[in-house]
Amino acid sequence: MVGGPISSEKIDLVIYGPLRPIIENGFTDHYVLHKSETRADLERLPPSVFEKVRGMAVTYHTVPADKESLARFPRLEIIASFGVGYDHVDSAYAREHNIVVTNTPDVLTEEVADVAMGLLIATLREFVKADRYLRSGLWLTQNYPLSVGSLRDRKVGIVGMGRIGQAVARRLDASRVPVVYHSRNPASGVAYKHYPDLIEMAKAVDTLIVIVPGGAATTKMINAEVLKALGPRGVLINVARGSVVDEPALVQALKSGTILAAGLDVFANEPNVPDELKTMQNVVLLPHIGSASVVTRNAMDQLVVDNLKTWFAGKPPLTPVPETPVKDRG
Repeated sequence: MVGGPISSEKIDLVIYGPLRPIIENGFTDHYVLHKSETRADLERLPPSVFEKVRGMAVTYHTVPADKESLARFPRLEIIASFGVGYDHVDSAYAREHNIVVTNTPDVLTEEVADVAMGLLIATLREFVKADRYLRSGLWLTQNYPLSVGSLRDRKVGIVGMGRIGQAVARRLDASRVPVVYHSRNPASGVAYKHYPDLIEMAKAVDTLIVIVPGGAATTKMINAEVLKALGPRGVLINVARGSVVDEPALVQALKSGTILAAGLDVFANEPNVPDELKTMQNVVLLPHIGSASVVTRNAMDQLVVDNLKTWFAGKPPLTPVPETPVKDRG
């Protein structure tokens, strides 16, 4: 890894993605910032900038920090990515070229777990549908019908048992709901039953909460076979990435009664959402708001800044991803 304590040389950074005030204003005059909100903006940077940039802040998952983009920066040392998921960053390329990648875990864990739990309850107890019922004036003539779903007779399988999965499990424990989980390997220090086979877990539960990273390894892992195994009482909650769910298979499962309902915060082609999902009464749809509160997004922005500033102070970054371990620094 190159890099060291800050010298008299100014450090060129590129902010790639939507502009975020805390990130834009987080650096002293010792840094030179180059702003590129889109891939096209990035490609229009002058060649002299490509030659100088040493750090990159990727401010949202909608901009691809792929091999083609990263290869333009021969001096790049660090990519500080906003968000816990970093499948939009080519970490394999970064590792091969001694570029460290960081993300923003921990500061959003509880917020996303809150949304997962809220989305589960809203889906089961039909909160959105009931709200529309009241606003329409129907409550003046008849009581709202009993909800088919309830948290009280559920067994939840969590797909992924990282920081957020464990935070969701704590909330379910407090609600006295049995929890099991699926992951490639058993999670350290976790007492819940581990299912190495996703299909077998889907058969054993009636609710799936998905919170795994995006990327090739998890693309469409929640497919027609998994949904069939979940069964007609099944409820799917996705607060991970839209790519993790086979969206056409989910639409079909909801239409046919293969599963009961779904609560979705993420979609395969955001911000585009299939019209069929929008018209369904047994689906709750959120516009990817898992971490979207002022307090949490501010903390995420600050962690992006702190990772870059720590690195250029000659210290290890605060939250490097496993694929790009930092060596010989500290």
